[in-house]
Formats: sequence, structure tokens, C-alpha cells
Amino acid sequence: MDRTQSCVKLSVKPSRGLMDEKFVVLVQNVPPGFQLTIHALHKCEEGHSWEAFAHYTANTTGTVNVSEDPSLGGTYSGVEQMGLLWSLRPVPGSKPGLRMRKVDIQTPMEVTISVYQGHQTEGFMDQVQLAGAVVERWYMAPGVRRVPITEGGLTATLFLPSGPGPFPGLLDLWGGEGKLVESRAALLASHGFASLALDYLTPKITIETGKIVDNSYFETAYRVLEQHPKVVGSRIAMMGLSLGTSMTLKMAVYSQVMKLRCAVCISGTHVQPIDGSLEEMLNFCRENAGKIRVNENQTIFRDLLLPIPTDPALKVDVGRLQCPLLLVVGDDDENWPAQESAVDMKDMMEQAGNSHLLTVLLYPKAGHLIEPPYSPHARASTFVPANSHQELVALWGGETVAHSRAQEDAWRKTLVFLREHLYGCTMTVEH
Repeated sequence: MDRTQSCVKLSVKPSRGLMDEKFVVLVQNVPPGFQLTIHALHKCEEGHSWEAFAHYTANTTGTVNVSEDPSLGGTYSGVEQMGLLWSLRPVPGSKPGLRMRKVDIQTPMEVTISVYQGHQTEGFMDQVQLAGAVVERWYMAPGVRRVPITEGGLTATLFLPSGPGPFPGLLDLWGGEGKLVESRAALLASHGFASLALDYLTPKITIETGKIVDNSYFETAYRVLEQHPKVVGSRIAMMGLSLGTSMTLKMAVYSQVMKLRCAVCISGTHVQPIDGSLEEMLNFCRENAGKIRVNENQTIFRDLLLPIPTDPALKVDVGRLQCPLLLVVGDDDENWPAQESAVDMKDMMEQAGNSHLLTVLLYPKAGHLIEPPYSPHARASTFVPANSHQELVALWGGETVAHSRAQEDAWRKTLVFLREHLYGCTMTVEH
């Protein structure tokens, strides 16, 4: 074994890449039939450690190629090229309710890949590795610029792609926890879209005044994009996840200012009081709080908005929508009634004669948090709603393998959708 230990070769290529880019993990120079474990370790910004591992048996040439060879066990099984990322989970003994999120997107996510002898399942830190390598995963491609935006009272960050431009624009909204979430906007800019990440629940103006922003806040964000010299003002999209979908649909249908080229809505709903803005939506949820269920200390929000109302005053009239709409839905979403909403929106648009604008991506066994590819799946995690400040454990839903497949497929199709409607073709944007 000493000879094996001294000559094992591990390569991970590319060792530096975007978060949605695949890598190839190759182990060489081990004896044919040699049993080994490939282990991934990541320490997140909050100081928690995450790991994934898989068991392999070397082929007749003494090689294991993770993109071609099946894992025989571990945190994933079978041929899974990116399993070492999407199956990352908190190490044993970690604080419960963790969810991995990259906050500082100006630094990479660093993952240490190691090779160990035998099929191991625990105690990796106490063992001697046969080989190791560090991989960098970036949300920002080289040349992407990060520009904080405070004009017009906004709390936002604009990400500009590399190159002279101008570029199509995109307004990016996350969900009910608030904060300025920059990761997806940075990755979209890495694919050629000038993307504005917007904090609309906990912006500086709300913290200072105690007042929730109204529709004009979103229109101000749109104008900032529209008037930016690096943005093609006539080619702007909007993307929302969860509560961000509610505002995306409302502004796409009712705003006289925002003329969107297309919209992407992930795990969301059209159910909301159509009069008013964000505050009315939050009040509507508060009034229905009795429908919230708690199961084994996990909070399930999806019944808040069920059954889907028949009252037209309580749902966005998507029959009036004039731009292409992509809905991304997981059928195991335990947080929001995304599937029921998608069915109703399709019916409304068919009756109105604009269903040709609608594309629905429905993913079996996928949950609520459909994020960019290879993001580790959290079926449930600690969550602090911005409007209550009370920590709870939210049940998001999803089964890890199916959810991870959904994230990869939805992201690829979202990029194609955005290129088609913002660039006018399915052109490839170089990283």
C-alpha cells in the first residue's frame, strides 16, 4: 500500500470554473480492482463543514473516472459526474436546519477533493488521504463587474458581463427571507445578461422608515436597468423565485412602466390581491396564517393560498400578459402551491387566447428551492420570514436526486429561453 500511496494521481479539470460548469474527476495509478473512496469537503462562509463521498472500484488500467464510472455507494450511487457537489450535506454532528448559500460571490466556493483507500463512510479527517486537490467554483466569470446600486432608494447590485456591451437586462428577485441575494444574478451575468439583484423585503429604505416598498420601487429598478449605458433598454426580463414570482407576475401584467421582453417564475403563484403591492400580499398571507401546517417541527406554507381562488380580485390576470412566460415547478413543493397555480394560470391563458406565450417545466419529486445547478438540495432548513422575524424550519420538499436533476435541466432551459427572447436567438454566450 505504501507504493500505491506514493503514486496515486488525482486530477480535477477544470480546477477553476463557474458554478454551473461540469468538471471531470480522474484517479489514476492505483492497482486494478482497487477499492477507494472519493471525498468532497467544503467549509461554508458560516463556518459549517459539508461533505459528499462515493465508493469506486478501479478498472483494469487502475483508473477511476467519476464522469463514466458508477459509484457503488456513499452520498450518491451510479454514474453521477457532479454528484460530489449536489450531494454535499452537513458533516455528522452539525447544527440542524442548515442550507448552503454563497453570500460573498466575489470569492469562490472552495471544495477539497480527496482520495482514500477502501470504501469509507466516516472519520475522513482521521485518515491519511492518498491524493488531494482543491477546486474553485465561481458565480462571477472573469471580467464580470459588480456594481452596488443605491440610486432611487434601491438596495441592489448590478452585475455587468465582460465585454463592451450593451447587453440585455434582467431584474432578479428572490423570496420571503429578504436580503440581497447576489449569486444567481452574478451567474446570469456570466452568461451575458446584465442582471440586477434587488432586495425588496429588507432594503435600507424599509429598515430606516419601517415602510414596505410599493410598486414604484420595482419600477425604479427597471428604469435603472433601462437607462444604463451598458444595457439594451428594450430587452429586459424579470426573474422571480417564490415571493419574487408574485411581484414578477404583478409587474409584468399591471405596470405601465415595465415593458418586459419575457419573465421567468420559479416555484411561485399568481394568487394575491391584485390591488396594492407587496404589503397587501404579505397581509393576505397573514390573514390566512391559520392554514399553515406544522409537521414534526417543520412548517408547511403551501396551504396558505389554497384552494386557488375563483375571485378575479385575488389572482393576477395572466390572460392580459403580453410577454413570454416560463414557469418552473416542482411537484413536491411543500412551501408554495406552485403546481396548482401553474394549472390555473394555464387555464386562464387558454381562455384568454395567450397560452402560446406560456411554457411550463414541471419536475417530478422536485421541491421549492430550484436553484442553479449542483447547488446542494435542502429538503428543509431554518428560515426567518422577513415580515415576522421568527425563526422556524421550513419544509421545502423534493428528493435529492430528482431535485438535482431538475435544477440542472431547468437552468439549461432557462438560459435558452432568455437567449431566445433577449438576444433574439439561441446564441452561445462565451464564459
